[in-house]
Amino acid sequence: MSSDLISYDPSGAVLPEYGLEPDDLAQLAPQLESCRAEVLEDARLWAAGGPVSDAKVPLDAGFHQLPDRLLREHQRHGADSEIARLQATADRLAGEVDRAVVLGIGGSYMGARALMEACCHPYHNELPRAARAHRPRITFEGNNLDNDFLQGLFDLLEGSAGENVASDVGQRWAIVVISKSGGTLETATAFRILLERLRGSCGAGDPRLADLVVPVTGTSGKLFDLASALGCEEIYQVPDGVGGRYSVLSAVGLLPAAIMGLDIIQLLEGAAAMNEHFRTAAVGENVVLDYTGICHLMETRRGCDVRLLSTWGKQLEAVGLWYDQLLSESLGKQERGAMPLTVVNTRDLHSRGQQHQEGKRDKLVTNITVGSNRRDPVVVGHSAMDQDGLNQFADKRLPDILDAATRGTNQAYHDDGRPTTTLHLPNLSEYVLGQVLQMLMLATVLEGRLIGINPYGQPGVEAYKKNMNAILRGQ
Repeated sequence: MSSDLISYDPSGAVLPEYGLEPDDLAQLAPQLESCRAEVLEDARLWAAGGPVSDAKVPLDAGFHQLPDRLLREHQRHGADSEIARLQATADRLAGEVDRAVVLGIGGSYMGARALMEACCHPYHNELPRAARAHRPRITFEGNNLDNDFLQGLFDLLEGSAGENVASDVGQRWAIVVISKSGGTLETATAFRILLERLRGSCGAGDPRLADLVVPVTGTSGKLFDLASALGCEEIYQVPDGVGGRYSVLSAVGLLPAAIMGLDIIQLLEGAAAMNEHFRTAAVGENVVLDYTGICHLMETRRGCDVRLLSTWGKQLEAVGLWYDQLLSESLGKQERGAMPLTVVNTRDLHSRGQQHQEGKRDKLVTNITVGSNRRDPVVVGHSAMDQDGLNQFADKRLPDILDAATRGTNQAYHDDGRPTTTLHLPNLSEYVLGQVLQMLMLATVLEGRLIGINPYGQPGVEAYKKNMNAILRGQ
């Protein structure tokens, strides 16, 4: 699938007037290659069970070879493999319910949301069941503590009660709850509340309740114990050595993706292709090394410590938000780490565009462009009512207008000495998204090794949890 490989073009930043010379990336190559070797060794050490130095604890490098491992297992064990079991569970739920409520926070839901927005029909949940290929609607909860939003979900689910549950798939719903420990308060609270709603929907003592709850959790802990007490037979594991923000290509992201009807094998094959590319391609031809190198050089040479991920079109916004968490939690330590910010254009040209064009020179723009649309292009068309003056563009298609906006914006940045790069996606298939997600995870880990920050663990996140629980206990 060489025609479906993503590519990276740094030419809008590698210009002397931006502080970078054309050979700067080549001069950084030995450091990048050394750090690549370290990242590969990290994966080997993790797989071998160590030992590792104190500076590398935690070493949650299990994500790296996870796609390859899952694919090998599937080839060798077929129906007994994790991929096949995930697909079977997803297909069972698709036949039994019309809505899956996915509970999780941070990495336990952001990857699944990114996959849904990028790869599913943009109005998936609003389509009739047949137009969704009989796949369930997907609702994300347990990622906040918003009373009125949860009450709004109750309104959606209130028809799913009583005798209708037994006779009408369109009235039935299920819960996919994702939490390694089960102790994260946002998700645990939503699960308790929604489990009681589901119990009421099924009816007291209905044995189907356990079939309508699918946990993705650790092999022990609060959620595992609760799922076992419920009698859940399908419990999937958050793999050891895979942190939440690196877990999208585990059951954490694969189960929701399969429920949506996405091709999870293609997703993993894209990620495995990126692993091979990262391992073998040289600086100047390696998307991971080049992206990391340019970001590092722009930050250290030009002070560009704000990284704008500029998505052109709506479907990649959630990918950007997933990346915001990935970069922030991985490198935002020791009073260091670049600040990620996702923008959606052309929408945000009418809000943040002024600041990006004439504000502080602390930003590196990475455009994400997509080569082809899934659907036929929409034409502006000719109208007898030309008060809007659009007849001059009557033969233009929406992709033509978006392309003009993309080129015009980047020309304006260039004319004012604002650095830009481009990450180009040939399309928005599962294979391509698998590459993108793995590339950004590898780049984040690589940069951590380059600047001497452990990209695993998130000690700063634990502070608010400790304080929140103390306040709730009245301490």
